[in-house]
Amino acid sequence: MYPLLRLFRQDLRETLRLSVPIVIAQLGVVLMGVTDNLMIGRMLGAVPLGAAGIANSVTFMIGSIGFGGLLIVSALISQAQGKGNPGEVNRLYRAAIRAAWLLGLVLGVVCTLMAWQFQIFGQTPTVTRMARPFVLILTLSNVPLLLFIAIRQLCDGLSRPKVTMYITLSALGLNAILNYFLIHHLGLIGAAIGTLLARCYMALAIWIYVKRDSFFIPYLKTQGTLPLTPLITKILRLGLPSGFQFFFEIAAFSLAVIMVGWLGEAQLAAHQIAINMASTTYMMATGIAAAGSIRVGNAVGRRNRPAVQRAGTAAFLLSIVFMAGCCVLFLTAHEWLIGLYIRDNVRVTAIATTLVIIAGFFQLSDGVQVVGLGVLRGIADVNVPTLLTLIAYWVVALPLSYVLAFPLGMDATGVWIGLLAGLTVSAALLTYRFYHKLPRVKLDEIEPEVAHV
Repeated sequence: MYPLLRLFRQDLRETLRLSVPIVIAQLGVVLMGVTDNLMIGRMLGAVPLGAAGIANSVTFMIGSIGFGGLLIVSALISQAQGKGNPGEVNRLYRAAIRAAWLLGLVLGVVCTLMAWQFQIFGQTPTVTRMARPFVLILTLSNVPLLLFIAIRQLCDGLSRPKVTMYITLSALGLNAILNYFLIHHLGLIGAAIGTLLARCYMALAIWIYVKRDSFFIPYLKTQGTLPLTPLITKILRLGLPSGFQFFFEIAAFSLAVIMVGWLGEAQLAAHQIAINMASTTYMMATGIAAAGSIRVGNAVGRRNRPAVQRAGTAAFLLSIVFMAGCCVLFLTAHEWLIGLYIRDNVRVTAIATTLVIIAGFFQLSDGVQVVGLGVLRGIADVNVPTLLTLIAYWVVALPLSYVLAFPLGMDATGVWIGLLAGLTVSAALLTYRFYHKLPRVKLDEIEPEVAHV
């Protein structure tokens, strides 16, 4: 018993060591949106805040297909490292960059069309007018962000995430400085331009780092002669289901933004405050999920089933502890947190208070479900989890949100109770899927598929 406990403690330590830089890097990415909203709310007011919020939601909803889809690469790289195959690591890295360009182009066209027809979201004329150019600039900024995420998979998959953390944090500071000056001179559109410039810096900085750091030389020089097209196809085949997993959840929350916008501008501003807080903790939980996926993938590469189970369980436990702390923070410090976004607007503050309290309750469900997706991605189980997230968010969460908010008259509170229900269903289904699937996974069948690409 004691050796087993000692091994499990080691898994917790290793997952935590890998998680912290990834969590901070993930937090830095989402805090760019939070910084935009903080500065827009303080400098421009509630209506521009709502417009920026819905623009961010729509753009991130479409971009999430690419953001989530590329995360499979770190697990594949970790498997290749576990097999001692630097040539495969190199091909995965180059294929990921090409996949990022392709995803940026395709998803950019979709976002542009949505910006052109933004009136379909049924927002007020003022919000629609403000949001349309904001969406177009954020769409352009998604391209360097996708490239950053693609290159970051090499660092994360090889357990070298610290520099990406530093790059993201420095970009966060750059974004805040740019926002201050650009919002002052250009208004709302200045915040979008600041985000674009900060994301370009991120992509350039991580590319230079990987090219110059001696640690990556063995992986960058060992290219091999196999073509990249089959590997790009593999990344898209395994990654797009993962991307749609993110899309179904983020789309549910983005459509919730649209529903809340139907209720009024005060409700929209309050929702944006609460969703920013929940998105911050969610993105931090995705860092734990990414670490779990990497460690599970490495154990798969070594064909070590007990290590796969320990790595997955460690990720679940770390997420539960972290999100429990976030729950306590939301429930006890909601007034102070809301005050960071907006002051002297009693109605928005009152609505936001209720929503932040509900957000506190769904922290545990949100953390468990995103880690469930991560560890399942580590064992290359992506199709069934995609179906489960579709059911949780589009069959449970969104219909229930609409019924509670409109026919039952619960306003924005009803929307958030529906989201809570969907997250809870997702958490339960994905956790069951991992522990039910694990004993049946044939590790010797996962490894050759990767090796022969």
